Amino acid sequence: MLAYIKGTLEMKMTGYIVIDVGGLGYKVYMSDAGIEKLGNIGEKVKVHTYYKVREDDISIYGFNTLEELKMFELLISVSGVGAKTALTMLAICEPSEFALAVISEDISTLTGIPGIGPKSAKRIILELKDKITIEQEVENIKNEINKQEKESTNKIQEAIQTNNKVTEAIAALQVLGYNKKEIEKAINTLDKNELSTEELIKKGLTLLGK
Repeated sequence: MLAYIKGTLEMKMTGYIVIDVGGLGYKVYMSDAGIEKLGNIGEKVKVHTYYKVREDDISIYGFNTLEELKMFELLISVSGVGAKTALTMLAICEPSEFALAVISEDISTLTGIPGIGPKSAKRIILELKDKITIEQEVENIKNEINKQEKESTNKIQEAIQTNNKVTEAIAALQVLGYNKKEIEKAINTLDKNELSTEELIKKGLTLLGK
């Protein structure tokens, strides 16, 4: 399987690019937004790849980041979601936004993507949310709140809000395929009180991608 392709960008077309590697031209399907982020024709580029092999089709799909690749793999694992639909979603929704939409069951965000109706959105949430378990995280929040019962109401409320943000961020990063211990290590280096849930996810992705 191809993990990535690194070579000279020869062509940028609607829906795909061609990368020259040692005289071989690889046709790589990408979202138009992903193609725009690449360099100019003639420059060296590197794209992470998903190698699709079927009886009647062999195709390569490219992504600017590992997070986009993981999101693509998650999406095509959902029944009824094909590669083209997944690429469309990648063009419109960042991995951090997608993960947050799944764990918060935000159907409106998903249905705002062309080709995704309410039924598809519910199926995506149902099938992908089943891949993680946040019940333990909820229990940890309750325990933490109980320990702080003697503190002021404001401090308790702040703890609830912070823990909720952290829980959602951890769950969202788990949706994208990261290990829970690695996620917690990364999140613990951030200012959890000042950052929003989406900011925690984005900064977590940056740290985990290093």
